[in-house]
Amino acid sequence: MEKSEKLNAYYEKEHPFRDGIAQLRELALQSGAQEDFKWQFPVYTLNGKNVFGVCKFKNHFGVWFPNGVFLKDPKNVLENAQEGKTKGMRHWKFNSVDDIDEKEVLAYMLESLANQEKGLEVKAEKTKKVHIPELLQVELDKNPTLKAAYDQFTPYKQKEFCEHIAEAKQEKTKLKRLEKILPMIEKRIGLNDAYR
Repeated sequence: MEKSEKLNAYYEKEHPFRDGIAQLRELALQSGAQEDFKWQFPVYTLNGKNVFGVCKFKNHFGVWFPNGVFLKDPKNVLENAQEGKTKGMRHWKFNSVDDIDEKEVLAYMLESLANQEKGLEVKAEKTKKVHIPELLQVELDKNPTLKAAYDQFTPYKQKEFCEHIAEAKQEKTKLKRLEKILPMIEKRIGLNDAYR
């Protein structure tokens, strides 16, 4: 499927926030950014760099800014969706079309484009060597196919799998999480691919 078809499918699919994301798309196109489709979401770029995106979820929709940490945010509306995990990403969430102040949203989009032109962006830190939890290591050692699949993931995605298990407090939760991720690894599906 071509990118334009994916974009149209995303915006035209029946959804409670269909009108809201359509309005955000109009503003995004007015901003002069290039429309693209990555990680199952519309993404708006400048010179090939991701500047902002439009997203819809079960309970809200909105605009995400990969380098939103640099936005002035005079309305104090931006949230860090993953506190402690993302340094630059900020989201502006809406619950209805009535929440959208077109002038303000466009201003944030334009500021994010201006920031990108200035080169303001959070640089990704080099991923440190990942410590593989023992439960996962045992599975990798006894299953060469699983190990080969795991090795094909980027260090970042490997780290997500490892942290998912390691962050569980109880052994039964660790085992449950391990059971969840093993088929994902075999199918080469990253832990958070559905959100990218």
